[in-house]
Amino acid sequence: MELALLYSGGKDSSLAALLLDSFYDVRLVTAHFGVTDDWQHAEHAADALGYPFETVDLDLDVATEAADRMRSDGYPRNGIQRVHEHALEVVAADADVTAVADGTRRDDRVPSVSRAQAQSLEDRHGVDYLSPLSGFGRGAVDRLVEASFELESGPSESVPKADYEGELRAVLAERHGERAVEEVFPDHTQTYVRGLK
Repeated sequence: MELALLYSGGKDSSLAALLLDSFYDVRLVTAHFGVTDDWQHAEHAADALGYPFETVDLDLDVATEAADRMRSDGYPRNGIQRVHEHALEVVAADADVTAVADGTRRDDRVPSVSRAQAQSLEDRHGVDYLSPLSGFGRGAVDRLVEASFELESGPSESVPKADYEGELRAVLAERHGERAVEEVFPDHTQTYVRGLK
């Protein structure tokens, strides 16, 4: 069975790939807007883990809408949620996919997928939606990741990544200035998977 896993090259989506690998033919998929070449970081991580990789194009209007929402809100949560929902829709529409998955965890505030959203996605696209980390808290994920991967960790601005954040930062800066990026995105730590242990 073919499964498309939304993939950023970070610890959560990489761990999700390992957990799903026994049951599915896992394909790592990075959704992007074409604003930056950050998707290449995910491709390198996928290669290091030995999984097939591809990209899908997202609608740039969604990035613009998300950036404007983040600016209005003063925080990134709703914008990132909007982009994640759009990415799941795009990937689920792929006729060759039996299932779609992501690396969302039990403790994540964003992105998240409600039960109703998951059921709607499944019904409309004829796929299974899986969130293999939804029962795992941060501590459990961190311990499994530590045992499984060679990681790079550090401030979000300096660690390679292919999640939605890099492109949303670029769109936000273009539309509202660099100061808006500093005001919207709090300082936080990012991880990037360099390979298996």
